[in-house]
Amino acid sequence: MAGLKQFLLPVALLALGGSVLAMPQFRLTAIQQLGYDRLDPLWQYSGKVMGCTFCHVNKGGGAPWNVFGQALQKGFAANPKSSFGDVLYTVLAANGDSDGDGYPDAIEVFAWTLPGDPKSFPDKPLAELEQAFSAAGGAEAYAAKKSGK
Repeated sequence: MAGLKQFLLPVALLALGGSVLAMPQFRLTAIQQLGYDRLDPLWQYSGKVMGCTFCHVNKGGGAPWNVFGQALQKGFAANPKSSFGDVLYTVLAANGDSDGDGYPDAIEVFAWTLPGDPKSFPDKPLAELEQAFSAAGGAEAYAAKKSGK
């Protein structure tokens, strides 16, 4: 049995990788709130579902924050007692375009592009995406889930 444990521990750590061990609660919350967990049953073990560059400039996270991350920071500053989920929803519902690429942040989230990177934008026309986004529930689909509901 001891031999099996010695084998399984390193295998488990390799399978998890550094990104899982460092995945902050904000990112875990955002992945679920935005529905990014639906297409990958192992989303908790993957840094590919939502990379750090969703909110940060660097692939490994930390400072500096990109413009979408800065919008979230401003949301926290304006509402310091709010949950991350509520701030995320408020930023997306504001229909802003943090990175100035012509696609609102919520549309970029819907299209799986990065709302804080002007080089990352959907390959479909805005009007087509807005129609699909509205049919899928619009920004309300990104409202924070309340516990007990």
